[in-house]
Amino acid sequence: MFDPISDYLTRIRNAQRAGHRRVDIPASKLKRAMTKILLDKGYINKFINIDDGKQGMLRLFLKYDAYGQPVIKKMKRRSKPGLREYCGSDNIPRALNGLGIVMLSTSRGVMTDKEARKVKVGGEVLCTVY
Repeated sequence: MFDPISDYLTRIRNAQRAGHRRVDIPASKLKRAMTKILLDKGYINKFINIDDGKQGMLRLFLKYDAYGQPVIKKMKRRSKPGLREYCGSDNIPRALNGLGIVMLSTSRGVMTDKEARKVKVGGEVLCTVY
């Protein structure tokens, strides 16, 4: 697998388009941190760690609105392996003018754009979610 974060986002996107209630994704520390942010911000219902004796799996329970539409409208990878995107603390991008979230990988861990502005730390722009 060349880009695990793109695979993570694509699995969630495909599961939502197919109308699945849950999706299983190979786990890593970065994916767990991203999943915790999605849970805290209300984009997924819950997640559980499944220990399979190797790296483990994350089972995400996806969230839909009253009309059956996914809560996550768009997930886009920003920093790619061929072209990394970094930002300083003074020019952190916004998603939908602050209505969505931008996930950053900083020296203090994975956090949202709002948290990074509060702590005044920059880093690699992983993805946008709204």
